[in-house]
Amino acid sequence: MNDKHPPLTLCELADPGVPGLESYSPFCLKVHRALKVAGLPYARRHGAHPGAFKRYNPAGKVPVLLVGDEPVCDSTDILRRIEAMAPGTLVSGDSAAQAEAWLWEEFADASLGGFVVAARWADERNWPTVRKVFFGGLPAPLRAVLPRVVRRRLIGALVTREIWAGGAERCWSRLEGLLDKLEARAPRDGFWVGDALSVADLALFAHLHNLRVDLTPWQQAAVRRRAALSAYLDRVHARTSGGAAAQAAGAA
Repeated sequence: MNDKHPPLTLCELADPGVPGLESYSPFCLKVHRALKVAGLPYARRHGAHPGAFKRYNPAGKVPVLLVGDEPVCDSTDILRRIEAMAPGTLVSGDSAAQAEAWLWEEFADASLGGFVVAARWADERNWPTVRKVFFGGLPAPLRAVLPRVVRRRLIGALVTREIWAGGAERCWSRLEGLLDKLEARAPRDGFWVGDALSVADLALFAHLHNLRVDLTPWQQAAVRRRAALSAYLDRVHARTSGGAAAQAAGAA
């Protein structure tokens, strides 16, 4: 443990058990990779549902990073705190480059995050697998009711956010167009905002990587069809997956 900082504990949901994917939550994955890039060891604390950490975050959401006993709740706020603890690891360059990196971080969370939710909870092609993975371990009475309740609530939120307002065809057409634009913008070497990895890469990777797992095969194929974007994501994955200096300290 770095003696300059209090011990760090990442409160999150269960590990998905998928190689190369620390969390099915893009926001938790973003924090995992940021901690590794910053070289800050951390413990992991898993909860059965986001509300398990409501004593730290009244909104009942994860991730929550405990810095000693102090909870930091929003993933963007967590990245800012990590950068404060390890200056220059998540943003670099002049003020314009740093501002651009944070703008892309915001874009990824606000736009791509909605498509990850839609892929899992609204897309009928994926729902049977998602239901089994997320709810398969529940007792039968809960398993019969809870998935429908959660799914209905999340789809309602997607409609409100305009992600699912026009239904499946419009949603996936919009995603294809967005991926085309990201493909055209993807750097052929280096990272999204210059040569150094930044918060832009962490956020874009976290959401797009969660679209290219087996849980959502249609979206996985859509990302894989974009060769430059896929190569970029592979590059970020290799850079952020962690080494000896940034391994998680264990589960708590």
